[in-house]
Formats: sequence, C-alpha cells, structure tokens
Amino acid sequence: MNPMINVDGLITLMADATIPVMDRGFLYGDSVDEVFRTYKGVPVFMDDHFERLENSASLISMTISQSREELIQEIRRTVKATGASSEEDIYVRYQVSRGVGPVDLYPDPGLKTRYVIIVSTLPSRKPEYYSRGMDMAVPSVRRNPENALDPNIKGGNYLNNILAITQARQLGADDCIILNREGFVTEAANSNVWFVINGNLTTPATGNLKGLTKKHIHRALKEAGISSQEADIHANELYDANECFVTSATRDVMPCASLRLEGGEVLQ
Repeated sequence: MNPMINVDGLITLMADATIPVMDRGFLYGDSVDEVFRTYKGVPVFMDDHFERLENSASLISMTISQSREELIQEIRRTVKATGASSEEDIYVRYQVSRGVGPVDLYPDPGLKTRYVIIVSTLPSRKPEYYSRGMDMAVPSVRRNPENALDPNIKGGNYLNNILAITQARQLGADDCIILNREGFVTEAANSNVWFVINGNLTTPATGNLKGLTKKHIHRALKEAGISSQEADIHANELYDANECFVTSATRDVMPCASLRLEGGEVLQ
C-alpha cells in the first residue's frame, strides 16, 4: 500500500501534503483527533470513535464543520487511494483542527474546521514488546491537573505526554507511567495502563483518556466472568503489583516486563 493523506478532500502522498501555517492546529495544537486500526480490513468501534471525537470537540467548544457521514466517506476515499487490500491491516488517524485564523489565542467562533486524514501501515512494534514486555519508568513529569486540561479531550496538544516519554527514554525505558500531583497513576504516554494488585485487575479511574480498547476489554472480561475494576492506584501500591500491561487502539494488549520507580528502584 501507499500511505496517503487527505487534507480537506485533497488526497496526496504523504510527502506532498500541506496545511497553511496559520492553521490553529499547527500554531496551538487546537485540534481533536481519533486513531483506529483495521483487522483484516474491518474497522472496529467506529461509532465509539466518532462519539469520542464529537465529545472532545464539545469540551473545547469546537463545532466540527463536517458531518460524521462526510468524514466517514473521506476516510473511505483515502483508504481506497492507498491501494490497500481488503485483508490488509491499516492505521487511520483523522484530525480536525479549528482552522485558519489570526495570531490570537481566542478562537473566532466563525472559523471553518479543517480535517486531515492519515492512512498508512500500522506502526511497527518490536516483537519482544509482545513476547517479553516493555520496560516502563515513572518520570518526574506529572500529569496535567484535570481542571487545567481534561484528559477526555483527545486533542493535538501532547506536550505533557512528550515530556514524560522523553524522560522515560532517557532513563532507558520503552514507555512511561505518569503520576498526577497527588502521586496516583494516570496512564502511559499514549495508552491506558492496567495492573494486577493483590489479585485484582485494576486500571486507574481518573486522570486518563476513556480508552475504547479499555472499555471493550472490560466488557469482554465481564462476559468471560472475569472481574476488573477502575480505581485510584497510588504509586506506593505498585510494590504489590505482580502484572502490568497497556492497551490502546494500535497496540491492542501489550505486556510490561519491568517498572523503574521514581527513586530508581526497578520492579520486575
């Protein structure tokens, strides 16, 4: 397949795609986005993804100019342009920025939103991430307070996450587990995190995006008669954890092999 990008209906190769430099998504990260993958050519949880996109837009007072049906049609056009086979697994990211405006933080309510659709192969992951697990680290970078930036806004400003994963990589880890200011676990760099603590399968209740993979894993576990819960997890409780994994739309379920705590101690 040939990775392609659709900018407001114009489909091009990645190298040829452009957006105006005055676009607020570029200038300020003033945008919302969703990412999904296909399984043998079939997308999953599409209604959930669009509902979350619309909720993110609502939380930042953005009115999306395009309808859900229009965006779905443009995604289909872009997928077709890649030449991907119906059995091929692909990565789709669609982002909606508030559009082009003056250099002013206040967004003009009359701006027309701009969409960008990226269709490519799935991000490559090291095979050992699934066979052995990732090495994780707790950085000193803390999660934005919820009353400063709601974690349920899946938006284009990832600087908090970038700082956290950068510090984790500098510590020799593959990914990070981000704490909030009170010392409770929130999430990994761009995925939800789960622990088995004292026999209980638990994922943090607050400070993280309502992950769709997480939602459907909870549902599948319930149908299988396996209990899981969302609850606050303090960093001190991690000493009692004997399993850890992360979940996301593109990673599915990925195990963690070790966790480097903020003080330098490594839990296996």
